[in-house]
Amino acid sequence: MKIITNPKQEDWSTLLQRPTRTLETIEETVIQIFDDVARNGDKAVSKYTELFDGAKMASPLVSSDEINDAATRVPEALKVAIQLAKTNIETFHAAQLTKRVAVTPMPGVACWQEKRPIQKIGLYIPGGTAPLFSTVLMLAVPAKIAGCKDIVLCTPPNREGLVADEILYAAKLCGVTKVIKVGGIQAIAGLTFGTSFIPKVYKIFGPGNQYVTVAKQLATKYGVSIDMPAGPSELLVLADDTANASYVASDLLSQAEHGTDSQVILVSTSEKLISEVIQELQAQLNELPRKDIAQMAIKNSKFILMDSETMAMQLVNDYAPEHLIICMKNDSFFVDNIENAGSVFIGNYTPESAGDYASGTNHTLPTNGFSKAYSGVNLDSFTKSITFQKISKSGLLNIGNAIELMAEAEGLQAHKNAVSLRLKDIQNT
Repeated sequence: MKIITNPKQEDWSTLLQRPTRTLETIEETVIQIFDDVARNGDKAVSKYTELFDGAKMASPLVSSDEINDAATRVPEALKVAIQLAKTNIETFHAAQLTKRVAVTPMPGVACWQEKRPIQKIGLYIPGGTAPLFSTVLMLAVPAKIAGCKDIVLCTPPNREGLVADEILYAAKLCGVTKVIKVGGIQAIAGLTFGTSFIPKVYKIFGPGNQYVTVAKQLATKYGVSIDMPAGPSELLVLADDTANASYVASDLLSQAEHGTDSQVILVSTSEKLISEVIQELQAQLNELPRKDIAQMAIKNSKFILMDSETMAMQLVNDYAPEHLIICMKNDSFFVDNIENAGSVFIGNYTPESAGDYASGTNHTLPTNGFSKAYSGVNLDSFTKSITFQKISKSGLLNIGNAIELMAEAEGLQAHKNAVSLRLKDIQNT
């Protein structure tokens, strides 16, 4: 594993490139499946489920009996852990509720803003090698707090046509209204167009591989909103000699085991720490059940030695990581100056895994540099803001002339007339 020392700033974009496939290759497949689902509905969805997941089912809908039976198979200790996580997630997201914002910019002019829940949402929960039941909590809990009416969950089945018990248990616990055994591009297409089994939704949430990410982006062309482009997981650790090498290695591996296309980066002002972390990585890697996956992801890793804390901070902001761990003596400098990151974890005793599961913050975060412009999922993700205004006669007298002048200057006579007619009536009374 090569240590890169003080890379030139003009080389950062190449050095920090994500290990993703070319967009053109992925788009071609996604567009083909979208077109098929749009034309053939459930028939196309079923075809791709059998092709990609090896599952052939009479119906993709999960019955209430399946959900209840699944709950009986989840160990009690795990149920307690899931409930603890759910409580913390509820606490953090409920604190984000906002009241009506109202102002009177001028006498007689009242303006206010209110939040309304998005009525129909779709949750995509990855299955595959690691069924992410924790993502059910992260998405369904704030959806319920926000007041979303229809919460549809799509997740890929295994070859037997079954969904992980933990996903079904979490879905029931969090108030999901419908669970559908469909994954991948075909699930996103189904939520976009609607089929007899899959309801059409207004907004789609959830992480996934590069194909799911591109599918979500394509959904926006058909009037369906998405939370963000959230693709393969990534982590950047910023550490110095105050960091614990074994902890840092464990954090890097915790993201590497997500998938072979995950990326982990260590940026440090200490060559000694980097060397110790590399040794720890090898030792811990050999003990992992998902060693092969993590090992492939580690090939995409970078170990970067920086002499300057200021330049290290600039590099982090340029990369814009999904997850950022800060283990630096001067951590306040980095906390104050971080501009681009999905979620930040501070100190030796704040593992990224805490945010993934139970601290209360949301783990559905922007990847691939999108944290430069996107926030992670939060309560506002499940609502939209509606503005209201009410103007009295005196209020229109106060702002009417300004409106007339501006409308006339833009050449929009009907806009001016809409005010002028009212002003004339008010002045004649």
